[in-house]
Amino acid sequence: MIGRDELTGQHDAVRVVEAAAADPETLAHAWLITGPPGSGRSTLAYAFAGMLLSQGEEDGGARARAMVEARTHPDLSALATDRVVITMDEVRRLVAASQFSPSVGRWRVVVIEDADRMAERTSNVLLKALEEPPPRTVWVLCAPSEADLLPTIRSRVRGLRLRVPAVEDVARLLVERDGVEPALAERAAREAQSHIGMALRLATDEEARRRRERTVELALGIRDAGDAARAAAELLDIAKADAESYGAQLDEAERDALLRTLGVEPGGTVPPPLRAQVRQLEEDQKRRATRSLRDGVDRVLVDLLSVGRDVLLAGLGVPDALINRAAESAVRAAARDLPPPAALRALDAVSTARRRIDGNVPPLLALEAMLMSFRGANR
Repeated sequence: MIGRDELTGQHDAVRVVEAAAADPETLAHAWLITGPPGSGRSTLAYAFAGMLLSQGEEDGGARARAMVEARTHPDLSALATDRVVITMDEVRRLVAASQFSPSVGRWRVVVIEDADRMAERTSNVLLKALEEPPPRTVWVLCAPSEADLLPTIRSRVRGLRLRVPAVEDVARLLVERDGVEPALAERAAREAQSHIGMALRLATDEEARRRRERTVELALGIRDAGDAARAAAELLDIAKADAESYGAQLDEAERDALLRTLGVEPGGTVPPPLRAQVRQLEEDQKRRATRSLRDGVDRVLVDLLSVGRDVLLAGLGVPDALINRAAESAVRAAARDLPPPAALRALDAVSTARRRIDGNVPPLLALEAMLMSFRGANR
C-alpha cells in the first residue's frame, strides 16, 4: 500500500495503481503518469514499481520496496536526467535492459522520469519497444502533460492524470511529517502553489523565502522601462542564487549518500580506488548546473505568474483568493494601474517568456521583454 504522506491529495490515482497491481491479468504494459510539477509523478511511478516488484515476497515486500526506493532493485531500470534532454543512447540502453526477463520476481519495471525531454528521434526508439513489449515488462513514463509526448506513444500507454493537491493537504503534510509551524506551513503551501517540494523548501529555508519575497516586490514595483531592465537583471541573479543554493544542498546530499555506500566515514579520506566514482559524481553535478539555472529561472517565472494572477483577481474584486497575501496592499495598488485586460497581457507575457527561454532565447532578454508588460496601461 502507498502511504498518504507519499502522495498527498492523489487518492484516486493511488487506488488505480493499487487495483492494477492486484490484477496481473489485466495489467497494462505501459503507463503515462502526468501532472503539474510537484504533484508526485515520479513518487507514484516508483511506488507503483515497488508494488509490482514486491509481489510474492515473504516479508510483505518491505525489502523490495526499500531496494526500489534506493534504485538498486535488479528488476528496476530507471532513467532520470538533470540535463535539458534525454539522449538517444540513454533510451537505447534502457530499451535493451527491458528485453531481459525478471531476475528475482514476476515483473521487470522500467521508469522514465521527465519523458517530455525526449526529442522526436529519441521518442521513436522508445516507440518500437512499446509496440512489441516483452510479456513481463511494465513501462512507466512521467511527463507534465500528454501533449508533451508523440501521439503514437500516447496511443500505446494507459494515461493517469494527477491533480494539483489542495493547499490545506500540503500544509497538513508539512505540519505532520516535517514539524513545520501551522501558519508557516499554510503560507509556504499557498505560495508554492501546492508544489510539495517547493513548499517544504519555503517552509524550512529562510533565504528561499526572502528570494521569493524580493521577486514579488520587483514585479509589483515596475513603473517604467528602466525599472523593467533593472528588475530583469536582479531576477536573473535571484534565479542563479536559488539554483546554486538548491544545487549545493542536493550535491552535498548525493555526495554523503555515495560515501556511505562506499563505506567512507563522514569527513574521512576517500581511498584511491574509489576516487573515480566520486569524480564521476562531481562531473555529473557540474553538468546539472546548466539545467539548474534554467529551472531557477522557471521558478521565478512561476512566482511572477502568481503575481499576475493576484493582480487580475484583485482587479476583478476577488482579493480573498490571493496567493501573495503578504503583499496584498502592493497587489491592490498594482491592480489600479493594471486593469484586468492589462493583467491578462502580463500573464500572457510570462507564458511567452517561458516559451522563449525553452527556445534558447537568453533569459535576460526574455525577462526584460516580459516585465515591460508589468508597467500597465496607466504607468
